[in-house]
Amino acid sequence: MFTQIDYTMIIVSDMDRSVEFYRDKLGIPLKFQSPDWTEFQTGATTLALHGGGVRQEHSASGDPSKQAGTCSIGFNVEDLDKTFAELQAKGITFVMPPTQREGEGIKLAVCMDPDGLPVSFAQMIAK
Repeated sequence: MFTQIDYTMIIVSDMDRSVEFYRDKLGIPLKFQSPDWTEFQTGATTLALHGGGVRQEHSASGDPSKQAGTCSIGFNVEDLDKTFAELQAKGITFVMPPTQREGEGIKLAVCMDPDGLPVSFAQMIAK
């Protein structure tokens, strides 16, 4: 019945700040931007930002990636160490540096978007 995810929508509290993060820091090409709806050119699946969200504060002890009802987005990359260095140079702070994930066949790094959504970058590791 369903063959693919058509779009991923992220509710954001500040459209301009989020567009700057995804377009200028992550380098995702912008399709179009409006105050309430923005889309990026990400291939077959659309990455969209929906304005008007209320930023939630996460407690220091709470891991937002483990809260039920939340999600994260992820990108596959060819060279995680290079991607990590390039994004750090653009001012992105990572909550997990490149880490080999035993038994998963990947090396993974995670940063947070301006509203606290985890964004991961994975490199497939040959077994």
